[in-house]
Amino acid sequence: MSDPRALAGAERRAAGPFFEELETGQVEGGAPALTLTDGHAAVHQAIVGDRLRLALDGALSAQVLGGGARLAHPALVCDVAIGQSTLLTQRVIGNLFYRGLLLRRAPVIGDTLRTTSEVVALRQNRPREGRAATGLVVLRIRTVDQEDRRVLDFWRCAMLPLRDSSGVTGHDDDLDAIPSQLDRDALRAAVEGWDLGAFAAAVPGQRASELIEGSRWIVEGGDVVSAAPELARLSLNIATAHHDETRGSGRRLVYGGHTIGLAASHLTRALPNLVTIVAWHGCDHLGPVFEGDTLFSEIELERIEALPAAGALAHLRCRVRAVRGDEHADVLDWRVVGVMA
Repeated sequence: MSDPRALAGAERRAAGPFFEELETGQVEGGAPALTLTDGHAAVHQAIVGDRLRLALDGALSAQVLGGGARLAHPALVCDVAIGQSTLLTQRVIGNLFYRGLLLRRAPVIGDTLRTTSEVVALRQNRPREGRAATGLVVLRIRTVDQEDRRVLDFWRCAMLPLRDSSGVTGHDDDLDAIPSQLDRDALRAAVEGWDLGAFAAAVPGQRASELIEGSRWIVEGGDVVSAAPELARLSLNIATAHHDETRGSGRRLVYGGHTIGLAASHLTRALPNLVTIVAWHGCDHLGPVFEGDTLFSEIELERIEALPAAGALAHLRCRVRAVRGDEHADVLDWRVVGVMA
């Protein structure tokens, strides 16, 4: 056994693992827990422009949720869970997808979130001439609150470099096996007990019954991506690519949740009476987003599903493109489930 005193003066690197240092079944739960505060909500709102009524209006939120609590914006909750998972993906090159995300309960301001991340699949990418070796890791991310109640349980896929740029690991798991199906009963249970009638009575305008499947909205006017490192810091995201522009291409990669947060803001411009976001069938990052990009969204209502008591689940698809100078690029394909009263 090594003498700890012999390591006292040794140089060590504070950094996450390379791809070949990960093992299936490995679990990481060492990120700090985070108590959601009004400060978190205010900064998040300033960066991505949240317009979700329950996250902005404490009185309305208390009526709908009960208990006198104000909803924490679902995008903020997801950002924190993802940020807490970056202990394993600090060296991330890019995130590829999220699957099967369901907010099994709706955290409120004052709740404390804790997250564990489990490595469930590893696949090394095929070698490409002139490119260093990389691999894909799928994490199952589970988040609970201060009472150990389940909040989130979903999959995230990230690309990581190998320490050995020409290394071969043999990892070849089938990533197509990662599920994206959402439990229909769990979806309904997520908003069970909510008073959607109170929302309808308090807020004039569009109702679930007026929505038509196949409807499309083009949100006019884009949103510039700004304060990207601030959102990463707010959500405990320590992925180097989102903080250090000297790495990789020399441009700081914007955290994917930032793109999703702006897309969520666009959703509420198309559907201003969206009550909340309850789930993601999936979310694919089609290309990188950089600071200064301007993002535009097109939204399609794929399906309406009536809830037993009142209101409905709106299954939506949001496609986002980025404009940077003369370049236009598709960057996000987000299939999300919202609630309408």
